[in-house]
Amino acid sequence: MLALLGFITIAVLLAVILTKKMSPLVALIAIPIIAALVGGFGLGTSKFIIAGITNIAPVAGMFVFAILFFGIVTDAGMLDPVISGILRVVGSRPTRIVPGTALLALLIHLDGSGAVTFLVTIPAMLPLYTRLGIDKRILACVASLAAGVNFLPWTGPVIRASAALHIPVSEIFTPLIPIQLIGLAYVFGVSYWLGRKEEIRLGLTKGAPVGFVHMQELTELEKQIRRPKNFWINIALTVAVLGVMISGKVDPVVMFMIGVVLALIINYPNVDMQRARVDAHAKAALLMASILFAAGVFTGIMTKSGMLTAMAKTAVGFVPPEMAVHIPVALGFLSMPLSLLFDPDSFYFGVLPVIAEVGHLLGVPSIQVGQAALLGQMTTGFPVSPLTPATFLVAGLAGIDLADHQKYTFKYLFGASIVMTIACVTFGIFPL
Repeated sequence: MLALLGFITIAVLLAVILTKKMSPLVALIAIPIIAALVGGFGLGTSKFIIAGITNIAPVAGMFVFAILFFGIVTDAGMLDPVISGILRVVGSRPTRIVPGTALLALLIHLDGSGAVTFLVTIPAMLPLYTRLGIDKRILACVASLAAGVNFLPWTGPVIRASAALHIPVSEIFTPLIPIQLIGLAYVFGVSYWLGRKEEIRLGLTKGAPVGFVHMQELTELEKQIRRPKNFWINIALTVAVLGVMISGKVDPVVMFMIGVVLALIINYPNVDMQRARVDAHAKAALLMASILFAAGVFTGIMTKSGMLTAMAKTAVGFVPPEMAVHIPVALGFLSMPLSLLFDPDSFYFGVLPVIAEVGHLLGVPSIQVGQAALLGQMTTGFPVSPLTPATFLVAGLAGIDLADHQKYTFKYLFGASIVMTIACVTFGIFPL
C-alpha cells in the first residue's frame, strides 16, 4: 500500500510539474501532504515536514548566501578586468576566440547562474563572431559547454542532489573535482577544434587584419557600483572563501555568510548601498530557497512516512543483484539525455531519491548515484533542454534557431557527460 501510494505521489508530482499545472513550489508542498493524509498519517505529517526542512536548512542557507556573495563581488567589478583581458587577447583568430568564449563563460558561471552566463558571454563575443563570419552556433555551443560542465557546489543541480539525498555538498562535490577538470579539458579541446575548423573554412589561418577590437561596455548603474580599486581584495576574498569551503574545515553556509559580510563591508560601507546590493540579488536567492524548503517538505514526508523505502523495496525485485553495481555508470551515461525529459526539480526530488534507495538496498552507496546524476542531468543537459528557460535564452541571444542550436550542441554536451562518466570509472569513483 505504501509503495503504491509513493509511486502515485511521484507520478502526480512529475505530471503536474512537467505539464505546468502547478509551480514546483506548490507541487512539492501540496502533493506529499495530500498523500500523507490519504495514507492515514494525520497530524503526524507535520513532524515529517519539520524533519525534512531541518535537513534542508544548511543547503538552502548556503545557496542564498552564495548568490549574494557572487552577486556582490561581481557588482564590485571583480570580473571586469578578466573579461576585458580576454576580449583583448583573443584578437581575430578563431582558435583563440572560441576557447576564449569558453573561458569567459566559465568565469561568469562562477555565480552558478546559466542565464547570467549567457547574458554576459554571448553579447560580449557576438560582435567578434559576426565580424569574422564565425558560425554563431559555435558561440552558443561553447558557452553551453562551459556552463554545463561547470557544476560547482552552489549550482542548482548540486544543491538539489544534496538536499534530496541528505548528503553534504562537500562530500558529493570534492571527489568530482578531478572529474570536472577532465570535463573542462574536454571543453577547451572541443573549443580549439571548432575554432580550428572555422579558421580553415574562413581562410583565417594566418589571422585576419587587425582593426576590430570589441571592449566591454558598462551601463551607468554598473559604473556607479563598480569598485575597481578593490579588485585584488575581492579576488583574495573569493579564493579564501572557496578554498576553506572546499577543504571542508568550515561548513559552506558559514563561509558564504562570512564572505557576504566582508564583501559588503569592503565594497559598500554605506548602509543604504549594502541594502541596495542585497535587494538586487534577493529575488533569485529567495526563489531558489523557497523551492529548496518545499523540497524539504516532500523529502521529509516521503522518507519519514516510509513511502520511499517501500517503493525501493518493490523496485529492487526488478533489478538483478549482479547488475546493481552498474547503476551509477548507467545513470552517468543516461543523465544528460534525461534532461530532455525531466526538469531539475522533478528529477532530483522525485526520481533520484528512488534510484538512490534502490541502489542502497542493493549495496550501492547513495552518493555514487547522486554523483552520476550530476554528470549530465541539468548540468551538461540544461543548455539544450526544452524544460529550461536558459535554452531559449542562449539561442535567442546568439540569433540562431532553437532546433539548430539543439541539434548542433547536443552531441558535444553528451560527449562531455560520457567523458566524465568514463573518468569516474577510471578514477575508481564508480565501480564497473
